[in-house]
Amino acid sequence: MNSPIRTAALAATAFALLAAPEASATNYSLWIHGKNGGGTQIGNYADFSNWGPSSVSAGVNKKAVNWNGSQSIASQNGYIRNALDCFCTGTNWCYIAVHSAGDMQIGYTLALYGSSARNIKNATPGAGGVCGDAGGTQTGWNIKWVDVASGAGGGSELADNGDWAVSDPIVTDLKTGNARAKYNHNVTGSKWFYMFAASKGTAYSGILPGQDDEAVAYHSTGGVSVKGSFCNPGDWFCDGTLNTGTAATSNGKALWSFHTVSFRDSNESYNHYQNGNWENIVGVVRQDMATYAY
Repeated sequence: MNSPIRTAALAATAFALLAAPEASATNYSLWIHGKNGGGTQIGNYADFSNWGPSSVSAGVNKKAVNWNGSQSIASQNGYIRNALDCFCTGTNWCYIAVHSAGDMQIGYTLALYGSSARNIKNATPGAGGVCGDAGGTQTGWNIKWVDVASGAGGGSELADNGDWAVSDPIVTDLKTGNARAKYNHNVTGSKWFYMFAASKGTAYSGILPGQDDEAVAYHSTGGVSVKGSFCNPGDWFCDGTLNTGTAATSNGKALWSFHTVSFRDSNESYNHYQNGNWENIVGVVRQDMATYAY
């Protein structure tokens, strides 16, 4: 799902790599999972068990960024920063792909730490996924863009209404009011978030407003700056249509800054769940990463 924004980013990156010193510039594709995470091994960047077979193409030099998806965003965010320090500093650059609450993890990271001083690392992780210092510091991380599969940055009404295990701290973070107040979603360090919004909901997800993917509604997966009932073109009983690109919804609700709807599931073909096999909306993002993350 290319765009003028992405085309410009690719061109700038290609120029930067050509101009860089010959030695060591490397691109990586980091995958950050969402709630729970399927028993993944924290610090093991080769463990793609949450996503699907690791042999599948999912972007250049792909790495799995694993965290305890039952715990709070803040308590686990250090693992995301470790990965970004490892692979996205110095002459190295990263593409980021996230799913569900992984959207909150990268959003929280960029909003709170995106302008912080980072030690440049050697991209050689040791125990726990921490890399050694390569010498020098930089401000923030070298990130080309973020692909977001059914992002939960705006929270989910399923968390609001106790449809998930309320004892898990991540559920508190996923309540819509908490998610939207947790960090400034407009502050991304000028990194673009490409939103991939799925809409194959079911009857039991009727608690979710507008179009949804069984777990998260379009107001979140589309990166809309306010809650609301947003749908595909032509659907009835909605506040407005979720438009593609950076345009506001049809009733004038703006997206967060540096967010663009790259894919809207107008045919209601994809739900939220990857099923350990790169399925549904994760599969759409995987294909995007395989095509453009090089």
